[in-house]
Amino acid sequence: MNVVRRRLLIPAAATAAAALSLTTLSACSTDSAAAGNTDKFDVVASFYPMAFLAEQIGGKYVNVTNLTEPGQEPHDLEISARQTAQLQESDAVLYLKGLQPAVDDAVGQSEIRTKIDAASLTSLEEHGNEVGGHAAEHDDHEHEELSGKDPHVWLDPVKYAEIAKGVGAAFEKADPDHASTYKTNTEALVEKLGALNDQYENGLKHTKTKVFITTHAAFGYLAERYGLTEEAISGLDPESEPSGARVRELEKMAKADGVTTVFYETLVSDKTAKTIAADAGLKTDVLDPIEGITEKSRGKDYFSVQEANLKALQTALGAK
Repeated sequence: MNVVRRRLLIPAAATAAAALSLTTLSACSTDSAAAGNTDKFDVVASFYPMAFLAEQIGGKYVNVTNLTEPGQEPHDLEISARQTAQLQESDAVLYLKGLQPAVDDAVGQSEIRTKIDAASLTSLEEHGNEVGGHAAEHDDHEHEELSGKDPHVWLDPVKYAEIAKGVGAAFEKADPDHASTYKTNTEALVEKLGALNDQYENGLKHTKTKVFITTHAAFGYLAERYGLTEEAISGLDPESEPSGARVRELEKMAKADGVTTVFYETLVSDKTAKTIAADAGLKTDVLDPIEGITEKSRGKDYFSVQEANLKALQTALGAK
């Protein structure tokens, strides 16, 4: 499986300081002393969407440690000796294979009893620069080569719910003393994700355009789920610079399809998005891939950020 690589924009010292100031924003423990050997079911999660699942499902019986600090770009995470020890001491690890190479390696080498790979709990697809049902007459370009399996499944509430069910079942098996609580919590979470799916379906059903532009193809599953088309500037790899032909293609497509906005992320530079938007006379806005919660996030948890993303899409697409 090919892996998306991204640049960490925040210096290490700043990241450490941000982690200390943002502990209220991260509901997951990052205290190494609390990572393992507690009187709870100790779970190490690879990054925020996994930690959120573990926390929601585990409730008071689970101690969650997030390997990725708030404000840190998860794709470039390097595992420290302390974090390796956390893995060995914990009861379970919850990760998404293919997203963070260092985590994959550490999990593979660890003797941790319960290894939960979220990628194995739903289906992953190959996504290129364009994802969705776009079939406009002007769209006669050659599509970019596919960049491998797209790991961003948590942005689709339906797929995230599939993963939640699998995580719940794994928790029940690994910690049977609290299985009934995990089952109840999983059902409640799946119900909330179902309601979020309904919000998206209803909110994006009637729009002036179905096409939106992003810095990279993080929202392919979401686009497919709700009948939209994501046109990504850089495909699955946000570090790659778009060619002049790709920029001209996006400008032509934006005019033909009534695109108003170029979306960028909170943890990746907005320079390319703003340059293309300025050249094409378009607006810019944030569409958050929810890889971590920071002060820049439009919300305090997965659900509030997803609701903010929905509002941003409704505005950009001209929802009626």
